[in-house]
Amino acid sequence: MKLLHIVASPRGEKSNTMRISGAFADSLREHQENVVIETVDLYNHDLPAIAGDNIEAKYTLMLGQPISKDHAESWSQIERAITHFLSADAYLLTTPMWNFSIPYALKYYIDCIVQPGYLFRYNEIGQAVPMVLGKKMICVSSRGGDYSPGSPMNVFDFQEPYLRAIFGFIGITDIEFINAQPMDITPELREGAVGAAMEHAAALAVRPDWATVAADRLPANPAGLKPRPIVDDEPVASTAG
Repeated sequence: MKLLHIVASPRGEKSNTMRISGAFADSLREHQENVVIETVDLYNHDLPAIAGDNIEAKYTLMLGQPISKDHAESWSQIERAITHFLSADAYLLTTPMWNFSIPYALKYYIDCIVQPGYLFRYNEIGQAVPMVLGKKMICVSSRGGDYSPGSPMNVFDFQEPYLRAIFGFIGITDIEFINAQPMDITPELREGAVGAAMEHAAALAVRPDWATVAADRLPANPAGLKPRPIVDDEPVASTAG
């Protein structure tokens, strides 16, 4: 099984969120066979720009037109990021809550890989069809306050709903959250929250369903769609913003 660890914390080993993710990864290696973990550190990883040639290529694809040769080299960087994402059987996402939502580096990564014709497509009546099926995700988060259901701060939690929505949109609906909270009230509450989250993370990795992730994996592209071909003609530009 290949697990892709997407790290959206800039604090490295000092990160409390990383401590929790580390507990999951260590437990997974200990209890499951043939586990390979690859890490994408979003603060130390060059992502292609979603601007210039790439934004033109994106809107060309959305119009159902082929990409021009002028945009091919730049767009290939987007395709490499998508291919790397799709190469995993499961995902571990490490992301603190920033301003009720996700860090900018994670939003940038999502905007890079979630492209039409690769992770989702539109059918003949314009409905979005997910293309990333049969995969699992663990989202590890730390929050300064308590945003748990029923708490006064829960209405400000835009992190978990957004991540469930965007990854569910492309087909990853088997998502579990491990939220360490509150982190910024007292040191005692922080350590208690981290300790409980680490225990939860280690226990998740032991579950039998994680041993069968690779065997149950479905094709990432069930419709057999290919990226749009590259041609010599300049595509019609979109007026969308």
